[in-house]
Amino acid sequence: MQKDTVALSTIILKGSPIKLSLQNAAASVAVITSVDINKTDGIILTPVLNKIPGITMQQGALNTNRITIRGIGARSQYGTNKIKAYFDGIPLTSGEGETTIEDIDLASIEKIEIIKGPNTTSFGSGLGGVIQLFSKETPLMEKFGKSTVTFGNFGLLQQRLSAGFSDSKTNLYASHNDIAIDGFRTNSSYKRKSFNLQGKQKISSNGNLSFLGTFTRLKAFIPSSINETDLKNNPEKAASTWAAAKGFESYDKLMLGLGYDHQFSEKWSLQTSVFSNFKKAYEPRPFDILEDKTSSVGFRTNVNYATQLFLMPIEFSFGTELLKENYEFSLFKNLYQSQPGKGSIQGDEFSAINQNRNYSNYFLQMELWLTGKLHLETGVAFNKTKYALEDVFDKNSVAQKTPFTFGSIWSPRMGLSYKVSNGKNMFIAVSKGFSVPAVSETLTPAGQINTDLKPEIGVNYEMGFKGNWLENKLYTEVTFYSTQITNLLVARRTADDQYVGINAGSSSHTGIEFLLNYKLLDDKLFQITPYISGAVNDFKFKEFIDNDVDYSGNQLTGVPENQLNFGLDVITKYGFSVNTSFRTMAKIPLNDSNTKYSEGYSLLDIKTTYAFIILQVLKTELNAGINNVFNTKYAANILPNAVGFGSAAPRYFYPGNPINYYGGLSVAYLF
Repeated sequence: MQKDTVALSTIILKGSPIKLSLQNAAASVAVITSVDINKTDGIILTPVLNKIPGITMQQGALNTNRITIRGIGARSQYGTNKIKAYFDGIPLTSGEGETTIEDIDLASIEKIEIIKGPNTTSFGSGLGGVIQLFSKETPLMEKFGKSTVTFGNFGLLQQRLSAGFSDSKTNLYASHNDIAIDGFRTNSSYKRKSFNLQGKQKISSNGNLSFLGTFTRLKAFIPSSINETDLKNNPEKAASTWAAAKGFESYDKLMLGLGYDHQFSEKWSLQTSVFSNFKKAYEPRPFDILEDKTSSVGFRTNVNYATQLFLMPIEFSFGTELLKENYEFSLFKNLYQSQPGKGSIQGDEFSAINQNRNYSNYFLQMELWLTGKLHLETGVAFNKTKYALEDVFDKNSVAQKTPFTFGSIWSPRMGLSYKVSNGKNMFIAVSKGFSVPAVSETLTPAGQINTDLKPEIGVNYEMGFKGNWLENKLYTEVTFYSTQITNLLVARRTADDQYVGINAGSSSHTGIEFLLNYKLLDDKLFQITPYISGAVNDFKFKEFIDNDVDYSGNQLTGVPENQLNFGLDVITKYGFSVNTSFRTMAKIPLNDSNTKYSEGYSLLDIKTTYAFIILQVLKTELNAGINNVFNTKYAANILPNAVGFGSAAPRYFYPGNPINYYGGLSVAYLF
């Protein structure tokens, strides 16, 4: 039996430029390991992230998701924004703030760290927080080859091959993942192939070189959202227009990164990386057909200096992150109605735009132990974001080619952590964060940049407690926070696929988050660990007037009032384990006026695993599981402020999967 007897407080956070333990961090940070990921079906992060207090991941499909942290980004229409994400230091967030993490192969992830709220100065524009993914490494002095297959309801078939090599200087890990699923809804089949290669090479006694490369090829059909009647009576139905057009999205995506770490002395160290992203996409939709290309190149570096100030340990980190991104898209008429039954048919081009996005962030961070028990964190960041666009279709257009900037934004932060006793810390923090509007939100109906638009600004106040009890058998966290946002950005819908961004007021995000892990039994035969986590939210519009309608005081759209998670993990020395997860989601307001809510729901997932070794070299694992054991009908994702055109009812809902079963087999050969 493989036990996890390490206290959570001893976890070292990798993501911050200055390395610090989870216990001493003056912020609310969630840590997810590959062990946590392996407790699910391994297809998508939704059930993993929804266990984290304050985080909600709504899953409309494998390629239609929205992650919110403390209500930030809840009113986004179709994706995740206002949250930064990285994979081994390479941004997964575009130059305009759109984040996509769902096509990263979960088997290539060793660890995830999530900083909630604007609680870091070193990552710039992420009002909701920062999600950092770290790639898997091959265990020291090990060589292996592994084959895994997972199958399940709705035509699920996932096949994965992975291999690794490690010696005293070199570490390599590679994986190929092929996943296909028909989906339980009409027009919802999904196919994704991905290849990952991660490597580290020690090139001197003080220097290490690292490499990351990922390639993804996706084709995912889109059933879109449906109305309330169809949600209750015919959830497998697709929206009629999307079904008729056989709408889908497809793309090839390549991400490359090269990093170098060097320890010059006991006091000076350097971390630096260069990275690039390429994406070519094609998306037939009922209202048009989109062809787009994205290319970006970036650079990130930080220099650290550690010393003592009046016998007190102190460390500084100063650095920068630069990103230059080019985005080109063309729109074509979709003639699917001219030849019914054949799906989307590309017609004439009617729009073509080039966009250039430039993002720069400079930061200074300091950690100081004021006493043996009192730890100070402070820092400041300086950010500048520029957009420029050119209408290449209309040669007579006066589209703005001169870069437009939202000005320079300063983001300070300060936090204090106090060691009450061994393994128990209290902390307080005050920070300021921001999120700039996406390019699409800055455009007026005439296609010009709205130069009056302002970034959203958030000031965050936070206090919390982290503690180990009962000889590290019990770990608890509780956090109280209040984030006040001004220049609230609202996406006002003007057509089927057109939105205009406006600053319409302010919002208040106040809540309590709590976590409890308890090793109920921990002996040679069994390890039994129950857990509970949750969040109680009070998210409201403080001042919000749109189209002369006053929504002030209403509950924030798109986020539940509370979430609760319960679970029990059982591991035996015989290789058999059981993981259970029961989560509840409260009702969610569907519109700003709070006249319509989704229904709350509860989901139970169960997974069993049996691991054993054959002939001392074949590490084998069998698993089987059930998702949504009680076959609950629920809305897994909602479209905030959906509008019904003509006599059609608003299509607020993406139905969640009914009860579904899966099983898997993996065999690893240890050289």
